[in-house]
Amino acid sequence: MRCIPVENVNLTPKDIINKNFRNKVRGYDPADVDEFLDIIIQDYEYYTKEFQRLQSENERLVAKVDELTKQLEVGGTNQISRSASASTNMDILKRLSNLERHVFGGTQLNDESQSNRF
Repeated sequence: MRCIPVENVNLTPKDIINKNFRNKVRGYDPADVDEFLDIIIQDYEYYTKEFQRLQSENERLVAKVDELTKQLEVGGTNQISRSASASTNMDILKRLSNLERHVFGGTQLNDESQSNRF
């Protein structure tokens, strides 16, 4: 995860809380307040852009996780099918081997192959 570079942030929450404006006869100096608010606006604009970028990245990563999860589920199903198929193929090969021995070798079938006849 990428962090926000500190050099792009002008104010911390502590800076905002501790800001003291100069007093004038009729209140705070408007130029001083405007300058401070401009800095706050810059920070909020930066945070908004960074937030949107992180949201987009998060959505992209969530979609990628979903895609990989689906692929894993499909792959897992195929793995089970291949395992069952391999087991079935092994049984067929054993039966075939027993039949070949019986036909070509003149020996009797194994008890296992007799119980698994076609």
